[in-house]
Amino acid sequence: MIGKPIDVWDIETFDAVLLSELHEYAGAICDYMNTEIINFVTREQSDHREIYPKNPHSEYYNWIVEHISDYMNSRTIRAWHYTRLTDDEAGLVRQVGIYPSTLATIRRRLDARTAAGDLTAETADGLFAASPFHHHSQGVSRSNKFWMTSHPISHDDIGVELLLGNWGGEGVYFWLRDPMLEKIVACIGKPRVLELEVPISVTSRSHAAAVAVIAAFGRSRGCRPDREAFDLYSTHAIGPEAVIKIHTELEPNFMALARGYPAGFAPDKLRA
Repeated sequence: MIGKPIDVWDIETFDAVLLSELHEYAGAICDYMNTEIINFVTREQSDHREIYPKNPHSEYYNWIVEHISDYMNSRTIRAWHYTRLTDDEAGLVRQVGIYPSTLATIRRRLDARTAAGDLTAETADGLFAASPFHHHSQGVSRSNKFWMTSHPISHDDIGVELLLGNWGGEGVYFWLRDPMLEKIVACIGKPRVLELEVPISVTSRSHAAAVAVIAAFGRSRGCRPDREAFDLYSTHAIGPEAVIKIHTELEPNFMALARGYPAGFAPDKLRA
């Protein structure tokens, strides 16, 4: 991997080679983005009977995105994972890192909580039986993945409310319908946010990462692109060396996420 992890929203973190490539195509990037705004305004001011205006710069812009995505494949970004962990689980993440979720890892986590006294064996079995990973379509789409987001999100955002409020991740709580089980998973552990270094090459999201860094570059040139945050997942284990920090509920940085932490990040920088 090349250099330090970059923040896809902040050009100050981009390495010299990536910045050089973006500067080479600055004119074309801005032509595309400015035309997109003009087309949007024109459409909104119309009676909406006309076909949406075509952007003549689209083809070249799409080529630039693919070109930059090749560069992103050799880079590491800072990413964020929202979850609920016990103290010993947080310690284990620091020691051995993170593994993608499977039925086997869910079973191990439930057994560990039983051994710790947080669950009875009967309750652990009930939670395991309720996991959506048992269903073929859900198991295929959810198993062997560790999900993250490219941009920090405030702890009280509705999009992460369930992740922070329920232990075990979606593999445990997502299909729960038993009020007793729902109450139990809501009481285990504490809300945490994992701040991570993630190579784009293990996520298959180089295209989305390219769009995000191009958007950040466009904003630095006075353009107004859409907010380009994206979800990403790894199908590979992430070692403890990739764990930058674990932020826990009520800690200053946890409370300041997306509102001053990390430095240089502000939600208004992501809006057109």
